Amino acid sequence: MATSKKNHSPKAPGNEFAAFVCEASATEALVPILAERGWSLENVSMGGIENAIRSLGASPSPQFLVVDLSDSIDPKGDMNALAEVCEPGTSVIAIGTLNDVGFYRELIDTGVIDYFIKPVSSNDIRAAIEQAEHLTAAPQEAAPVAEAVSHRSVAVIGSRGGSGSSLMASTLAWITAHRMGKSTALLDLDIHFGTSALVFDLEPARGLVDALDNPGRVDSLFVERAVIKESENLAILSAEASVSEPIHADPAAMTHLIEELRAKYQVLVMDLPRYVAAQHPFVIGEATDVIIVTDLSLAATRDTIRLLNFVKETAPSAKVYIAVNGLGQNGPVEVDQKDFEASIERKIDWLIPFDPKSVVASAKQAKFIAQAAPGSKIIAKLREAAETIVGEPEEEKSGSVWSRLLGKGQK
Repeated sequence: MATSKKNHSPKAPGNEFAAFVCEASATEALVPILAERGWSLENVSMGGIENAIRSLGASPSPQFLVVDLSDSIDPKGDMNALAEVCEPGTSVIAIGTLNDVGFYRELIDTGVIDYFIKPVSSNDIRAAIEQAEHLTAAPQEAAPVAEAVSHRSVAVIGSRGGSGSSLMASTLAWITAHRMGKSTALLDLDIHFGTSALVFDLEPARGLVDALDNPGRVDSLFVERAVIKESENLAILSAEASVSEPIHADPAAMTHLIEELRAKYQVLVMDLPRYVAAQHPFVIGEATDVIIVTDLSLAATRDTIRLLNFVKETAPSAKVYIAVNGLGQNGPVEVDQKDFEASIERKIDWLIPFDPKSVVASAKQAKFIAQAAPGSKIIAKLREAAETIVGEPEEEKSGSVWSRLLGKGQK
């Protein structure tokens, strides 16, 4: 089935559209699109994927094909059979009832444009068709970027509320973008109370909410329009959804968004709240590196152990780091460093000191902390973290000194 995103061959004019559905409600969702594009209702047939395989085995394939998997006993096998009878250039949109991220990924990997869980809407199908047209018109748009970029996907998660994980995520993103010259995206997955845009004095847009609501719209062009540009190298995707507006992120939508960001940027930093990690463990599974930000309290010790086990199960190949934040903030600690490391059965990677002067300077100047206090002890430690994860910047390799770099070019 030549539905691969890397090789969309335009089809000759003729049979532009066909759909094989299992019930009338799916047909109803297609009616507005048929009317808009002047396609006949006769192109919609009942019978789902089994009928699609029989029909397309004896007739030319359409340019756009909607296929219903609801009645399939073996969806994967049936999709492989469909691939055998589809001609090159057919853009396939699948619908069904199976809500499984792994199945969604397999379909996308085979070249299916998108997969929607029923009930499907006209907007879903319309967006997928528009996406297929965009890919056909610009088949090489995203591929060179994805092949050229050697990326890191860094998930930053706090063991407890107020651990400072958001500050660490935003600072890491700023350093990799401004001081290491990497194209960087900062994805804040706290949809209602995220601070990534706020700390950079930027106004969040609805791009993140729209991406999670409409996975079919997400492609490289959508990402380009949805992100907020802090600078040439740093893009931020953050939201401040209304507290009264429930957001139920579709796992497939979140996966699709992360894939697009990974393809477009050399470094993806994800500010990952604990509850999101628990609800959507595959987000951790997408990370090449995981930073657990914690403190030396008894509760944080317990939850650091739990998170380490969680990451081991969901992302066994990811590199895991432990950062203890705010050291010295509240005087004596509940658990000393030696006991903490014995409890979690590993060493702490970074001890980040409490630095109230830098935090206050940042607030008074209305600047990001790395700009307001470039010599901060916090920044020095997070510079080490960035070097460990991303590697030394080219300037460092040639003999320049980090402190000199941090003192130049402040915006």
